[in-house]
Amino acid sequence: MKKSDSAAGGVTHAPPQAVRRPVKHEIHGDTLIDDYGWLRDPNWREVMRDPSKLNAEIRDNLEAENRHTEAAFAPFDALKRSLVAEMRARIKEDDSSVPSRDGPFGYYLRYRDGGQHPLLCRLPAEGGSEQILLDGDAQAKGLAYFQLGPSRHSPDHKLFAWSFDDAGSEFCKIRVRDIATGNDLPDIVQDAAGGAVWTRDASAFFYVWRDAENRPSKVFLHKLGTPSNQDTLIHEEADKGMFVGVGELLAGMFGVITVGDHETTETRLIDLANPLSSPKMVAPRKTGERYEIDHHPSLNGVPSLVIVTNANGAEDFKVMLAPLDNPGREHWRELIPHRPGTLVMDIQVLRDWMIRLERNEGLPRLIVRQLSDGSEHTIAFDEEAYGLGMAGGYEFVTDNLRFSYASMTTPTEVWDYDMRTKQRVLKKRQEIPSGHDPANYITRRIQAPAQDGEIVPVSLLYHRDTKLDGSAPCLLYGYGAYGNAIPASFNTNRLSLVDRGFVYAIAHIRGGTEKGWRWYREGKLTKKENTFTDFIAAAEHLIREKFVSPEKIVAHGGSAGGLLMGAVANMRPELFAGIIAEVPFVDAVHTMLDETLPLTPPEWPEWGNPITDPEAYRLLKRYSPYENVRAQEYPSMLVLAGLTDPRVTYWEPAKWVAKLRVFNTGKEPIYSKTNMDAGHGGAAGRFDRLEEVALEYVFALKTAGVAA
Repeated sequence: MKKSDSAAGGVTHAPPQAVRRPVKHEIHGDTLIDDYGWLRDPNWREVMRDPSKLNAEIRDNLEAENRHTEAAFAPFDALKRSLVAEMRARIKEDDSSVPSRDGPFGYYLRYRDGGQHPLLCRLPAEGGSEQILLDGDAQAKGLAYFQLGPSRHSPDHKLFAWSFDDAGSEFCKIRVRDIATGNDLPDIVQDAAGGAVWTRDASAFFYVWRDAENRPSKVFLHKLGTPSNQDTLIHEEADKGMFVGVGELLAGMFGVITVGDHETTETRLIDLANPLSSPKMVAPRKTGERYEIDHHPSLNGVPSLVIVTNANGAEDFKVMLAPLDNPGREHWRELIPHRPGTLVMDIQVLRDWMIRLERNEGLPRLIVRQLSDGSEHTIAFDEEAYGLGMAGGYEFVTDNLRFSYASMTTPTEVWDYDMRTKQRVLKKRQEIPSGHDPANYITRRIQAPAQDGEIVPVSLLYHRDTKLDGSAPCLLYGYGAYGNAIPASFNTNRLSLVDRGFVYAIAHIRGGTEKGWRWYREGKLTKKENTFTDFIAAAEHLIREKFVSPEKIVAHGGSAGGLLMGAVANMRPELFAGIIAEVPFVDAVHTMLDETLPLTPPEWPEWGNPITDPEAYRLLKRYSPYENVRAQEYPSMLVLAGLTDPRVTYWEPAKWVAKLRVFNTGKEPIYSKTNMDAGHGGAAGRFDRLEEVALEYVFALKTAGVAA
């Protein structure tokens, strides 16, 4: 949004400016000066649980920023309301998922008209009336923030363990509901990191506990009817660089405890029929080696584990088998060899089948393998760019594979695929109540040359009437971290920009795994700056090929993608008309130097450890957005944060904006808004979230000079 737009709306007052209170930090012979470190509340852990405890001076600063942004955008309230209305009109409000069968019932979720949160339900598989297990709207009533977490019915279908976060801090509570009565049992678990894994007899469940630093570090067993302070400790992880998880393997005999960071994993099996028995180690952790397991009770007559791993140089992963009785590495044997450039992303093991989700040449595919004879076939798709995923079910003995498919023009479809007959049945196609004709839109995958000769894929979506003559505005999205690949899938909200002439582009930059694990490795640690130059190369290619206007590109990224936004703003501010940075990780140096923060030790394999490694420190300081703000003309920016965010703490964007205000020599405005009732994901309600998206789109439209 240009400054002239604000002035036209009657907003003439100066933006807030935080006071400067320099603090010096000496490390590796260098001096760090942080003018705005005071914006970090010394009692931030308490604030995560109770936002009302925020220091008054800090609150005043954040709220002043919010008021300034609200005033600046007030002249565009009508546009914002229009955007919310049209995005909501594309949502089928009384929607439901396809029931997933587990023995006598099919479990699913649905929404009611006007409902912000889902209802969790089931239907008798042989016919009968719906039973509502949990009403999310009722649970959220009266709360400023409410987010349902994972839920799981017990093996006997009599109990329902459900979790929720009521602060946005990701400290969850777990409750257990008696399905017959609809009442919750007295049992309540605090500070959980997600959902529950039931024992076979449904008398207890396993869960992961978060410590005071918000780190998932312990696995407990909770016996129903006992106080949670008497729960049995099953596993404790001493290494602060490792996160702990717990899950259930589909065959139903074992749960699995996972321990890992971004490059190393370790797993243990827990016997769900003998929950107090010691967890069984599969293979001890080995730095740089990742593996995930599944279980088959009788593969060719042998109880076995199926293992996906990058061991012994299998960078894009291979599939191994190991006997359950002796699962150590020395007993692993190859089932699917490593194929460089073909990334094994996931597997699903059923009694007669193994399905793997792979990515090859940037596109996903499903490979079905019959376990009895090893024969395979591929489930194929025709579009130039698309998203694909396996939908995990509850049943181990089945010939049915459920998967989802979408492209940037094709609404999400849910299919059931009979692996014996190779017949597909469409179970659900996403409905767009206001109407959607895929023929009105074009999706493409183009290739942008990077400065070092690599080729960066870019997915495009635009209206067929949009002229590709170098005049179109563009929203260019990027992430590029942790190996996360951004799918070219369907999103109804984007149509509000595309219908107004925007080209919506996703730059599949290094740091993701769109082109295999190497693509990730080439965008982390000492090669992190490739992520930033790839994004710049994508923008330049779009301009050069006249897909977009050189004066109308709005960049967009969040979290680690927010670091990308900060980096490219420092490197090439003139390339972008505007930048949207959601919960941006922009203070990389100070965050990675503070091992008391929730994510810092597990993040060192991604960014480097600047505490012990001087080179890692120097590299981080070279590109960290906060450290590299300097006197130059910056584009207009919209910076969004969440007060209770444990992943990117609120003070990172607050400090960044304060520093930008001092050094920006240009006239384009910088706006900041902190959701005072939410965390990393923003508003939890499905319609409340539209308000945040609409704000971003107003910014994009006005910054690009598009008449709406």
